[in-house]
Amino acid sequence: MTTPERLIWNTVAPEGAKALYGIHHYITKGTNLPEEMIHMVFLRVSQINGCAHCVDLHTRDLLKTMPLDKVVLLPVWAEVPHLFSETYRAALAWAEEVTLVSETHASDEAYAAASAVFEPKDLVDLTIVIAAMNAFNRLGAPFRLPVKAQP
Repeated sequence: MTTPERLIWNTVAPEGAKALYGIHHYITKGTNLPEEMIHMVFLRVSQINGCAHCVDLHTRDLLKTMPLDKVVLLPVWAEVPHLFSETYRAALAWAEEVTLVSETHASDEAYAAASAVFEPKDLVDLTIVIAAMNAFNRLGAPFRLPVKAQP
């Protein structure tokens, strides 16, 4: 069975793509969050959402700053707390909470835990990072954006 060709979303809707890329620009240029943390959150959110293109892309980005051993263990970060700083663990926990919001409802406990680690602006910026990656995943996965990985 052959898979039908999918649309290339950013060429079909360039203005929508421009708007999303504007958020990405803000994330990478307008926040105080470390670049490594941003890529780590991008990757974890993409793993949860099952977006192959984004997992491929953000794994490659994260490997530029994070050792392979840590990147490989990102899906099970909570089981290896000694590998990730308190701030990174808080970012990952909040990323999972927000990405799974239909199940978690962004609980008061999770919000309190994230608020205890992040300053208000950084928490909002982190949440924008999470929301943006969720938006990109919801385009990348359904339209089956290609991966660089080869057989």
